[in-house]
Amino acid sequence: MSVNKKSDLTTLKRVIKLAKPHRLSFWVSIFLSLALAGINAVQPIFVKRTIDLAIDNYEYNKVFLLALSVFGLILLAAVLRYFFIYITRFLGQAVVKDLRVKMFKHVIGLRLSFFDKTPIGTATTRTVNDIETVNNIFTQGLIQIVADLAAIIFILIIMFYNNPIMGLMSISTLPILIYVSYIFKNKVKVTFQKVRTKVSELNAFLQEHITGMKIVQIFGVEKQEFDKYEKINQAHTNANVATIWYYSLFFPAVEILQSIAISFMIWMGANYIVGGNLNISVGLMVSYILWINMLFRPIRFLAERFNTVQMGLVAAERVFNLIDNSYTIENKGTIKDVEIKGDIEFKNVSFSYTTDKEILKNLNFSIKKGETVAIVGSTGSGKSTIINVLSKLYPIKKGEITIDGRSIDDYDLGFLRSQICTVLQDVFLFSGTIADNIRLLNKDITIEEIKNTAELIGANDFIEKLPNSYDYQVMERGATLSLGQRQLISFARALIYKPAILVLDEATSSVDTETENIVQNAIDKMIVNRTSIIIAHRLSTIENADKIMVLKDGIIIEYGTREELLSKREHFFELYQNQFNKKII
Repeated sequence: MSVNKKSDLTTLKRVIKLAKPHRLSFWVSIFLSLALAGINAVQPIFVKRTIDLAIDNYEYNKVFLLALSVFGLILLAAVLRYFFIYITRFLGQAVVKDLRVKMFKHVIGLRLSFFDKTPIGTATTRTVNDIETVNNIFTQGLIQIVADLAAIIFILIIMFYNNPIMGLMSISTLPILIYVSYIFKNKVKVTFQKVRTKVSELNAFLQEHITGMKIVQIFGVEKQEFDKYEKINQAHTNANVATIWYYSLFFPAVEILQSIAISFMIWMGANYIVGGNLNISVGLMVSYILWINMLFRPIRFLAERFNTVQMGLVAAERVFNLIDNSYTIENKGTIKDVEIKGDIEFKNVSFSYTTDKEILKNLNFSIKKGETVAIVGSTGSGKSTIINVLSKLYPIKKGEITIDGRSIDDYDLGFLRSQICTVLQDVFLFSGTIADNIRLLNKDITIEEIKNTAELIGANDFIEKLPNSYDYQVMERGATLSLGQRQLISFARALIYKPAILVLDEATSSVDTETENIVQNAIDKMIVNRTSIIIAHRLSTIENADKIMVLKDGIIIEYGTREELLSKREHFFELYQNQFNKKII
């Protein structure tokens, strides 16, 4: 067995295990598939008896009962097929729902480094398109294959049981059909894989460019980006057209082989009837025509079903690879529901995003409860990285970070992050109401609490003026609000959770002077009696900081009060003079 087949078998077993919570639906669908195969296979027997009885010795009552029996079998098959389709579709959707929940639960626990390296469109394809393809394994693949194989076996048994010679004549073209189906399966498998790859590329391109449409239009590169899209879209179309081409060849070939089999059976059967060599009746001839149609139909679809399963396994493997991704943040901490004072200490902390470049290098510093520490430095010096490792968004390479004397690894991850609230420069608002964006859908937070918090930081005035006030519908990423308004909402969101430690990551760097004054007033209220870390380019926003840390290339080059750093007349002194454009004597 090849490595691929071993991999496919392992993946198939894992996919089948997904149906374990819904085993009743799984086995009922299997039973219904066998029942349908049996009922369909015996229908021609009743047709044969009805025709022969009507020709040889017409008895109205018997003919009527036989015809009624045929109708009853057809009706029963229709009812069973209804339940079969419903249950298999239900099973597929139930499995997909469970898999989506498992997938998303895993995704939200991944380290940010995964998202740094993975295009959003690719991740979206895994969580939406690929999971939906897994659904096809149950609805159009595995169970349907069982049904088709059962139908083929039942039909062949009945055909050879009734008349072995006619049975052989009926399957005269079957070897050719099996060979054609095998070729078709392999060819379509390749094209399907290309289609899935192109879908992923298309999703990644669209996600990236729709998100960055403002940049595309600002720089006037619509035509260039459209040309790129056309190439990707054309490649996707070509992959689909190749699939269509193979289908357009395969199905007519099956129809021709089926017609040849029927024609050969009728010709040979007629000769035997005329010669009287075999006990063949007209009813038997008709029944074999029906059986041939029944036989070729599942064989015709078997190749397609195997490809459906194959593509489902390819998609499942991609999904499982993401679920099995070890980029999750370990949560071995057990400490929670304790009062956090806010003492922070970094002990010989080093960190790197990649193996070839250290961002933080043996950092050592401490922040006391209630202190406000500002971190300044050039771009790439490691300011935001300090915040990322403090919140365990990225694991540190070596050293230790403690809060209140305990390692952050000892705290439950959810509890730790609930005590450290970060306000970013690039504010992200979700589609929904302003109230829901502030409480992040936490229904335990009342509207009164939301209003009191917004009023405290000066956001209530502009919110009340919006249509529907706190029920104002925020568009995606808060596009209908100004940058300052979005920033104030993010402040309210941070403050309402009453964190012990507050982090402001360049919260005023992109706002105008007037808005900066409003935001700065809000910041002054937020940091009262709370350990705070402020990352800032504008030194005017850190006038009230207790201490200032100056970073350069991941190393602390200065640390102290504003007055102490200015008196040293070193790096911070130069930053201050350059930014305020004045000499300090």
